[in-house]
Amino acid sequence: MSEGRKRRVLVVWCPDWPVVAAMAEEGIRTEQPVAVLAHNTVVACNEAARHEGVRRAMRRRDAQSRCPELILVDDNPDRDARVFEPVLVAVEELRPGVAPLRPGLLAVHAPGRFYGGELAAGAMIAERLVESGVWDCRIGVADDLFTAEQAARRAEPQDTHVVDTGGSAAFLRDLPIGVIDDADVAGLLRRLGLRTLGDFAQVPGRDVQARFGRYGAKIHSLARGDDTSLLGSRTPPPDLACQVRFEPALTTVEAVCFSVRQTAERFAAQLADRGLVCTEVRIEAECDHDVTSARCWAHSRWFGAADLVDRVHWQLRGQLQGMPGGPGVSAPVELVRFVPETVEPTAAHADGLWGGGTDERVERAVARVQGMLGHQAVAVPAVQGGRAPADRQALVPWGERPLGLRSAELPWPGSLPPPEPARVFTDPLPVTVVDDAGRTVWVTARGAVSGPPARFRPVTAGPGGPSSPRRPARRGVGGAEEWQPITAWAGPWPVEELWWEEPARWVARFQIVGLDGRAWLMRYADGSWCIEAGYD
Repeated sequence: MSEGRKRRVLVVWCPDWPVVAAMAEEGIRTEQPVAVLAHNTVVACNEAARHEGVRRAMRRRDAQSRCPELILVDDNPDRDARVFEPVLVAVEELRPGVAPLRPGLLAVHAPGRFYGGELAAGAMIAERLVESGVWDCRIGVADDLFTAEQAARRAEPQDTHVVDTGGSAAFLRDLPIGVIDDADVAGLLRRLGLRTLGDFAQVPGRDVQARFGRYGAKIHSLARGDDTSLLGSRTPPPDLACQVRFEPALTTVEAVCFSVRQTAERFAAQLADRGLVCTEVRIEAECDHDVTSARCWAHSRWFGAADLVDRVHWQLRGQLQGMPGGPGVSAPVELVRFVPETVEPTAAHADGLWGGGTDERVERAVARVQGMLGHQAVAVPAVQGGRAPADRQALVPWGERPLGLRSAELPWPGSLPPPEPARVFTDPLPVTVVDDAGRTVWVTARGAVSGPPARFRPVTAGPGGPSSPRRPARRGVGGAEEWQPITAWAGPWPVEELWWEEPARWVARFQIVGLDGRAWLMRYADGSWCIEAGYD
């Protein structure tokens, strides 16, 4: 047996970590019920939500019916890993060689006698994590990784559960078979009549190998307490942040930008030496030993030294002069710090053989406008999932990656077939649609059409209304008294949404082609027609 196998393992488990990370970034109070959703399914929830009956794997509407005040947050693995990084750093300060298993779970070789025993080591780590703001942390110590994780899951908050040396099999014997981190295998073992890990451990190894193969044999060794997994400890990431302190403190933006240039060049150079570029950076300014201005800036490519200086100028512009409504840098600046939020390999941003990408001058101009008007004032369009054309549109602040958008890969029953409309009207255009006999066409709740659409025209309104010539967007549809013959039509595509509310939302959409060859997307709802979009 190798020396590495003899070493004991300490596991730190932080329950409900996706919720903890979301609450930390969104500023949600701890007593509020929160659930994290992925594909409209609850993947994590806090104790306040569980008290109201919310559980993992529950559908969105079921969770909301159990707890109407439930706060829903989209799943974001990058956020979970980012917020978990300070936890790894805190444990690394006490015991190097941390192995992150996933956000909320880490392992390290047990310190042994260094802190006066394993219980004392667990108490020391728990105290450090509480100081870091992680209140619910549970620690387990055992001979192997799997047993140590199960021990941590059965520990009390801020407590340590120690499994004696050689006692892994006895500790695991009475645990339910569901602790196996594979729902398919656990379900199959239950159907075979194996309810606990002890029952599974008593099955001869050769039978398990024949029935389940190598993967089943590995799970069988875990149930017996013979986990041979070795910890893949990480290399602590280098400290890439750079800062400059001004003595004496500076009172003008121009002086700050001039003095910070060398630090910006050093920041970009040290990233380049490691083959990295920074695509998102946080710039902090300190006054009177307190951070009074902090903001994250994103770049569509990567930050160079000149870009960083520009961001410092735009961030501090007007604040030192007491601009109304500004974040309020009310004292001379004594320190500026660059903290990389997102770094990526340089190769991922290499130019193509024939160039390409956005003109750098355009990027700098847009970023400057964003700095003057506000982070949310400049946005770019993005496509997301949805049934209606307007639902598929989303605006994302310039420089940010689109997060929390609805997946366009989902089926979306009732959505329109391609191609997509070229123009989507902000305000739908009311129209009247009639059949050959001049009767208004209507659609039943089952999608039956009262008659083939034959003609349409805009709804007559007063000055400035739908048919007024002051509304140029409607002139192409037809005049107030002019009927447009319909040469072809397709539909309906009925959609019933929010059926659990009263009244439910029901619409039917049609594709209409006029005599002039132009095509329109029309919507029928609540007994009236309107044009949502046009095909150019």
